[in-house]
Amino acid sequence: MMTVYLSHGLESGPGALKMQALKGIAEQLDDCEPVVMDYRGMDEPAERLKHLTATLLARGDDPARCVLAGSSLGGWLSAAASTQTPVLGCFLLAPALGLPEYPETSPMIQAQHTHIIHGWRDDVVPPGPVIERARLQRLSLRMIDDDHRLHSSLDTILDDFTRFLAQCADARPPV
Repeated sequence: MMTVYLSHGLESGPGALKMQALKGIAEQLDDCEPVVMDYRGMDEPAERLKHLTATLLARGDDPARCVLAGSSLGGWLSAAASTQTPVLGCFLLAPALGLPEYPETSPMIQAQHTHIIHGWRDDVVPPGPVIERARLQRLSLRMIDDDHRLHSSLDTILDDFTRFLAQCADARPPV
């Protein structure tokens, strides 16, 4: 079983458009369970990170069979959680990297597979630090002509997520 943890952004929630769309993709795969995280009422990034890592531990999922996917602050959470426990995959949408108010501004992503999608016109999270993280680690990065919300690129995101999950499923360790 591959578990996909979906983490929403700062001012978003588990019912947000991108989270529900990604959940729908994960639900279509055999042997895949999406877990949509709920961080509402937790304003501090460190508090959300603690909640995500505690959930991973409490569920007892094998990290080698987990994909962390997130948008904005949720992308940062996915990246930061992978530094504590290396995972199968990280799928990051406009990840909030390079922001000085976060505990670690640009975590070293520890995942067997990583794919990042970021908008050139993002005025919330500048593209520079995201491009630099991808360059330093030689990570898959798709820069698109969109803003921070990436709503104009939902079809592209879902196509990439479908391919990404298939790639991760093929690379899972045997049961």
